Parts: sequence; C-alpha cells; structure tokens
Amino acid sequence: MSVVITTDVSNYEAKGYGDPNKKMKALTWQGKNQVKVVETACPTIVDDGDVILKVTGSTICGSDLHLLHAAIPNLEKGDILGHEFCGVVESVGPAVKNITVGERAVASFQIACGKCYYCQKKLSSMCERTNKSEDALQLYGRRTAGIFGYSHFTGGFAGGQAEYVRVPYGDVNLLPLPDDVPDEKGLYLSDVLSTSWNAVADKGVEKGDTVAIWGAGPIGQMAAEFSFVNGAKTTTQARDNRVYESPKGETVTSTLKKMCDGRGPDVAIECAAGEYTKGWAHYFERMLGMETDTSELINEMITSVRGFGRCGITGVYAGFCNHFNIGSMMETGVRLIGNGQAPVHKYWKELLQYIKEDKIHPLDMVTHRYKLEDMEKVYELFNKRDPGMQKVFVQTKFSAPPAPGAPALTEL
Repeated sequence: MSVVITTDVSNYEAKGYGDPNKKMKALTWQGKNQVKVVETACPTIVDDGDVILKVTGSTICGSDLHLLHAAIPNLEKGDILGHEFCGVVESVGPAVKNITVGERAVASFQIACGKCYYCQKKLSSMCERTNKSEDALQLYGRRTAGIFGYSHFTGGFAGGQAEYVRVPYGDVNLLPLPDDVPDEKGLYLSDVLSTSWNAVADKGVEKGDTVAIWGAGPIGQMAAEFSFVNGAKTTTQARDNRVYESPKGETVTSTLKKMCDGRGPDVAIECAAGEYTKGWAHYFERMLGMETDTSELINEMITSVRGFGRCGITGVYAGFCNHFNIGSMMETGVRLIGNGQAPVHKYWKELLQYIKEDKIHPLDMVTHRYKLEDMEKVYELFNKRDPGMQKVFVQTKFSAPPAPGAPALTEL
C-alpha cells in the first residue's frame, strides 16, 4: 500500500501548514518575470517522516528561469522557489531514524519515497508517490517525482530559497555532509553536480570520445569537466545557448563536422533548454502557443553527431516541439536520450566521495555569493546573463563565513 504524504504545500502560511508565531524570509513567485522576498510563516512538521531544515545555502538554477518566465505550468502566486539547498537539521518527525537534529545535510532537488518501484532501482526522479499532478500524468503519460520549489506540476512543494524548508521523507532526501566538505561544495550535490554527471554517464561518454555541449551555463561547464573525468579526448564548449558563433557561411553542424574528421562528435549534450529560439518560425510558434519548446538545438545535435552517435537532452523541455528531424535520427542510427530529471540519489554519495578526494571541483563554477535578501536583484542579474556570472551561492543569516576558495560576499 502506498504511503501518502502531504503535497500542495507551496507556501506554508498560505496553505495552512506554517507556524504563525515564527517568521522567515523566503523568495516567492509573483507572476511572469516577477519574484519577491517576503516574510512568511516557517514550516512545521506535517508528516511523520518530515525534517525541518534551517537553510545555510541555496542557489539559482538555470531551470529556475523557466519558472520566472512562466514556461512551467501550474505556478501559483506566492509559491516559494528554490530546489537546491543545504542546511542544518532543526527538527525531525517521529518516523525519522537516520537524520539527527544539529546535523548538516544537503537535500536532493527531487522528493523520493525510497520504497516504490523506481526508488528501489535508484531512479528517484520518477518516484511514484510524491507528485499527484493530473496534468503531468496526462502530458507525459507518467509523473515525475515531486520537486522542491518547482510548481504544482511537480507536486507543489515549497522550495529552499528561504530560511527554513520542510523536507518530506527526510531519511531519504537528505545526505549528511562531513565536516571537511563546506556548504559551498556540498550544496551542489542537490542538483547541478548529479545532473551534469548523469548527462555524461547516461550517454556512455568514454575514453577517446569527442563531446559537443550546447549551453555554457553551470550544467554545461560541469558536463565538460566530467566528460574529461570519464576519459573524453576533447569537448567543444558552447556559449550563450549555442556552439560558438560559426564562421560566415557555415552552420553549427558543418562547423562541428569539420572539427571532427568530417564525421562529427561522438556525443552531443544539450544543456540549454527548449525555450530559447534561434529562428523566427519557432519564436512566433512559441508566442502563439503552437509549441512549448523549440526543436532547433535538438536538430543541430542530431545532424551534427556521427552516425550512431549519442545525443542527450539535459536542459529543461516542458512539452511539445515542432519540426523535429526524426528522419535524421532514424536513418542514421542516432540515439536520443532524455537525461532529466537526473536521479540524484543514484549518484550523490559517489560524487560526495569525489569531492572529498578532490577528483571533482564544484567551486570551478561558483562565481558569486549573495544574501537571500537580495534575491530579487540576483534573479534579474542571472536572467540577463550578467557577465562573469555562473553558479551563485546564496547565504542566509544561518550561514558560515565563506569557505577557503569560495567567492566573497557581493553586496547589492
């Protein structure tokens, strides 16, 4: 029999699950291109497996911009955002056995039950018990797991761009952090490190491969680094949601073919997302609601890789796209793989060990540190692709001082 958890708790005060006598600051969605830091009620223990986490670090993910742009359905005004966060355990429910008060921990961005068919196979992003959305079921034929701070389409859970957060199934969805891994490194086990690793591992990147990456944000940057960890010979890094500006008269595909012995790269990884149009046709089709996502970058990947090459989609695609080049994929044996949402629980213990051994370097992508109180401005900067900005670390009043090698606080 399925264990039932309480969903649709996207703002504790508004949904009746908050402590009216204890307030916190939180970043909320207020409408398309509008976010606001508000004072609202702190979360309380709702279900026996809940953990209340005092947040010491959060961040903005590129996929948060899809929420900002209202590209993800079922957002409600006042929803608390943020799916990547770490902190210190404030309190635990009576069923929690493995997480203790005062312990430092990082949360997975997806909410898994740990017991269902997919969780038992370490495919936690498809947990069958944490997302009740009928819209997701109708659109995808199945639901994803619940996701923190990512609309009612993914269960309606309040996120971690706040001072406190409720973590359902705390024993499953929190990974304790050792003293020698500071928040500025451990935080990114929430999503970006696992997602980047999955993008590489799921495509079977191996020794000698040439890898092309669309999208030069933190996911693309770490996917390039992880490709080399797996033995890739070369990577072609993208910029501004596309492979660098091709020479006059050349396309992305023709340029990549020339770079790779006329055949193209072995592997292509899309780390940009489906809302960034390059041509007028897709621009107007998206504007008119004729498609939710553009197929342009996917088509570039399919036509760029060698025959029987591997293409993976890691950037967020919400629904349908037009003009998809299925003929090229079928006729040339190209394998197209959906890599997300990445099953964080499958990788995060291994990646934590790699951090401890200095085999992977999360701080390579962290460029800025800001206060939670400044998140409205930080979203604006992140949305504009402020020069030099990659991954940010967002501190709260509970955060420790910056760790060695981490960026100093930027005052706004």
